[in-house]
Amino acid sequence: MNHTSIDRPAHNALAGAICLLAAALLFGCVQQGEPGSESAVPEETPESAAATVELDSCDGENTVTVPADMTGEPLAHALMGQWKRDHPGADWVAEEKAKHTFQPPADNSALLEGGQREGHTYGNYSQQDLIIWAREAEKFVAEGSRIFHSADELGSTVAVSCDMCHPHAANTHPETYPKFQTQLGRVALLRDMIDWCVEHPVRGAHIDPDGPKMRALEAYIMAQRKGIEMNYGKH
Repeated sequence: MNHTSIDRPAHNALAGAICLLAAALLFGCVQQGEPGSESAVPEETPESAAATVELDSCDGENTVTVPADMTGEPLAHALMGQWKRDHPGADWVAEEKAKHTFQPPADNSALLEGGQREGHTYGNYSQQDLIIWAREAEKFVAEGSRIFHSADELGSTVAVSCDMCHPHAANTHPETYPKFQTQLGRVALLRDMIDWCVEHPVRGAHIDPDGPKMRALEAYIMAQRKGIEMNYGKH
């Protein structure tokens, strides 16, 4: 994988997802009863309180020290809490959403209605699938938002970011592409116009049209026009 601006947050998010899954699996495996029941949280004794065990954390780089008899949900929370302390930038998607509002992904819950479709290649979905789809799509758009609002990420030599002319990706009209652009003298895709804007008004460097930075920018701009009818060639 090329080392670009998308690598760090994507790596943190992936590690976080793995940690959450591990915690969930751990909770399911070691829990002795239903949440809230007496067996879910073991009774602490003076002897057990003094005994601890060191576990590998979810990132594989650090360790977590917990009471030896800790099980179930408390243990899952302890592991997740340590991972968050070791990775303070893990909540970057929520932080980006708080700074710059963007449209949420589509609700695909209707795919679960009526049960599974036997023999259909794409018919065996689960609630977990829908959650993964939504989270991954939102991360992609969040990364585009992060770049869109950062002159540094865009490589601007005049401290200009995209949002200075297009607040929240306004007046970008991705639904009208492909269309003839007089600035380019030819029919352009959305990514062609993004690159032109970055190189000229923003005074930044050319962006690889198939690279992760351009893909993220395109995803964010398109997401902001959610619900708008496609109408290519419109001026």
